[in-house]
Amino acid sequence: MNTWPVPAPDLPADVHPALAATARAAARAYGGARGEFTRAQLREEIADGADGTPTMRVDAIVEAAIAEAAKGAGANLLSEEAGFLDHGSAVTLVIDPVDGSANAATGVPLSCFAGALVVDDQPVEALTVWFDTGRAWHARAGEPTPFRTTGRKALKGANVCLLRPKRGTEEAWLRVSNQADRVRVLCTTCLETMLVAEGAVDAFADPGSDTHRLMDLIAALVTVPAAGGVLLDLHGRPLTFDLDLTRRWSGIAAASPELADELVATILG
Repeated sequence: MNTWPVPAPDLPADVHPALAATARAAARAYGGARGEFTRAQLREEIADGADGTPTMRVDAIVEAAIAEAAKGAGANLLSEEAGFLDHGSAVTLVIDPVDGSANAATGVPLSCFAGALVVDDQPVEALTVWFDTGRAWHARAGEPTPFRTTGRKALKGANVCLLRPKRGTEEAWLRVSNQADRVRVLCTTCLETMLVAEGAVDAFADPGSDTHRLMDLIAALVTVPAAGGVLLDLHGRPLTFDLDLTRRWSGIAAASPELADELVATILG
């Protein structure tokens, strides 16, 4: 078992109560699960989620706690395992309960809670919490954040996070990595896009595998532009609020529009 404790999230005082409640519930549930189940048990696939992908035990445990917290806060919930839970509210939380599930299950300390508050189909506030540290990134649409991207404009020499190479994307993956100075594969999109927002890395990209669902990118859709960067889809498909969890994107988060454009051109060849 991984019995190292999961700290309570260190949240700003002005986070929306529904986002705060679900983030705290997620951290408590994940910490409890690590103390109760072995790594193999946490990683066991126990169901199929609403998004059509297998649900690990760790995902199910954390999502159940989030669903209860969202209901208590009076907010609707759209989550990858449960789908849409309608509580009759004009406010919907779009949440990835555990981004980096394989990391979370095995004890690699790179996983997070990520969510956005959606009002009238528009994401207006986002919160991402790094489980193993309690560190949080909070942003509101249209308002500057206290953290900023690097502003880098060129791929050559950049520090880039990439989704792991998947079948059919190997050549594009190599084109990017051959231009970049350093490449990291952390297996947690939501956390990696926050590293772009705060200037720890210059960019993150899925080089064409269409892996991302709405909840993988919606927190970054608020946070990265608020920090001076860009979030877009490789093929220019708009990232919009939709209850259809079968929709997929290849997300790119970059420190500047110029860097985003060069990444797109390099990936597409």
